[in-house]
Amino acid sequence: MNKLADLDSGPNPIDRHVGLRIRMRRKELGVSQERLAESIGLTFQQVQKYERAANRVSASKLWEMARALNTSVAYFYEGLGATEPHGSNLPKQTMQDFLLTAEGLELAAAFPRIREPRVRRKILELVRAMGGDEPAL
Repeated sequence: MNKLADLDSGPNPIDRHVGLRIRMRRKELGVSQERLAESIGLTFQQVQKYERAANRVSASKLWEMARALNTSVAYFYEGLGATEPHGSNLPKQTMQDFLLTAEGLELAAAFPRIREPRVRRKILELVRAMGGDEPAL
């Protein structure tokens, strides 16, 4: 495989996963990018780059983030076994892309708060219809 082609294929899936987990934990705690950045001695733009996997997080910064976000370093790697090797275009990557958006994260947080199973099913059917997917039986 051509090493130069690998450089243009986008962020490494592991870096994307870690960035997603940083964002998810930060949002879960209601911490702004600015506040997280300040607590670990960075700019909010650097936190944005980590969350988008535009830049890799060093081990020391990941340790500081874990402390600032009241979690373990292992948290950022949870679920990593479910991802595929670099270069794979499986639905898991699409889901991560979606969750990296503000709308995706908000929807993922709001959907479980819908208590009525019938309403949840109807919303799922609506999203499937709008996305052009056939309903799963």
